[in-house]
Amino acid sequence: MDSTTTTAIESPESPAAAQPAGAAAGAPAFDAERRAKELAILDALRSVVDPEIGMNVVELALIKQIILGPESAEIKMILTTPFCPYAGSMVAQVQEQAESVLEQSVKVTLLAERWDPRDAGLMW
Repeated sequence: MDSTTTTAIESPESPAAAQPAGAAAGAPAFDAERRAKELAILDALRSVVDPEIGMNVVELALIKQIILGPESAEIKMILTTPFCPYAGSMVAQVQEQAESVLEQSVKVTLLAERWDPRDAGLMW
């Protein structure tokens, strides 16, 4: 059985986001330990600032999904613009900060989704 869990950051209060993938019906829908890890990652990612805008990746709503697995994790994120000159640096910082919290390897995946500035500041 796969024990990888996925959390959609855009709707943290939704029942689907709160329940681990493959969880049996009737099992607890909320995993406090997993949620604590997600919040610790998000707190660490607040130190990753977009130099052009001066806000961090969490405030800008660039972090779209955190997937926690037993041996690795993945963070899916977007950029404020497809041609962001700081993309490489920001991705490296996101990976470094997440790995410092989890003490395991973290893959950062850039999504093609377009950033909407109206989302900034609304997530957390």
